[in-house]
Amino acid sequence: MMGIEQPLTGAVVARLPDAPVQLAAYGSVVFPVALVIEAPVIMLLAASTELSRDRAAYRSLRRVAHGLGLGLTLLHLLLVATPAFDWLAGQVLEVPPVVRGPARLGLWIMLPWTWAIASRRLAQGVLIRHGHARAVGWGTGLRLVLSVSVLAVGSTLGNVSGVVVATTALSVGVVAEAIYASLRVQAVVRTMAGSSPDRPVLRGLVFWRFYVPLAVTPLITLVILPVGTAAVSRMPDALASLAVWPTLNAVVFVLQAFGLAFNEVVVALLDEPGARRALRRFAGGLVLVTTAVLALLSLRPLADVWFRDVVGLSPTLSDMGAATLWLALPIPGARVLQSWFQGLLVHARRTRGITEAVVVFALSCSAVLVWGVHRPWATGLTVMVVAYSVGRIFQTVWLAIRARGL
Repeated sequence: MMGIEQPLTGAVVARLPDAPVQLAAYGSVVFPVALVIEAPVIMLLAASTELSRDRAAYRSLRRVAHGLGLGLTLLHLLLVATPAFDWLAGQVLEVPPVVRGPARLGLWIMLPWTWAIASRRLAQGVLIRHGHARAVGWGTGLRLVLSVSVLAVGSTLGNVSGVVVATTALSVGVVAEAIYASLRVQAVVRTMAGSSPDRPVLRGLVFWRFYVPLAVTPLITLVILPVGTAAVSRMPDALASLAVWPTLNAVVFVLQAFGLAFNEVVVALLDEPGARRALRRFAGGLVLVTTAVLALLSLRPLADVWFRDVVGLSPTLSDMGAATLWLALPIPGARVLQSWFQGLLVHARRTRGITEAVVVFALSCSAVLVWGVHRPWATGLTVMVVAYSVGRIFQTVWLAIRARGL
């Protein structure tokens, strides 16, 4: 459901005034920067699923979650309210000047985003750990309904800027989901044991040794998004590539979502009898299905329908997206395998290998982007997609090596 939200948002923005600029501002600046800011709280879901076995562990983790939420929200405010944004957008990312104003406005609207995500991921981990995973789905369903409602209103009005509609939809949806998860988890917390003698609460340095490698993982991964924006801005067809990238990435993310969710499934179920064999078999099937679906969508008739009729891109931008989508074929399957190996490492509390793997991803992805900047061999969009595919392959291989024997 979270994956569906992105292509819907892109489809609405593409049909509002000044679509190329608004798509570039939202999809290549606002959303990537917001994701980088929230990156340290993303793995709270995996941490909460593994650690929240009793009330003492949950309360300890809750203090960490809200501390991170507050600190990162202040960082977000500092970025958007000071000349730091002008430096980031102008000097670092070098996005076209026409994109910078809408991007800054979008980041203002996204201010509640990070703290809300910290709160709901903490609560969702508890729900998954204690057998209430369906409640996570209900919360995300609520988020999707509200996001789509805001998008529908913005689309009906027709004269509101795309970046305002998109960021308002995301902020309203995420805050509502966080409130629902926080309320829903209270009944579960009351039924939890006070403490668990076989799994002591991780506090202080012991906790941070466990969590920092997890937190660094999405941080390094998501930093590549603005790095990619900066690289594409220096390549041929920069504005067109920046406009098409979020719509292409959205459809790939929908298929990645199955693999991303598998991470918490592995962590929660590994203790069950016979789970490893069943989970491994399921992972193999999921790799085949998600790869096959993306392969079908990459065929020109279907790809043209997606980018032109569903997303609503102009013929020129639609052709660019349809001709490039197939280059992302390795990504959904790699995500599934990464979740399998990461789940094994988190369960064994050997999280350092996860950080190493994401560094491998960042280095290999950055190498392709640097190559594209200094020796232009394709459009910025093509280089970006190739970079991500190469990075995911190398990351998966490294995780497989580090999880060997588990």
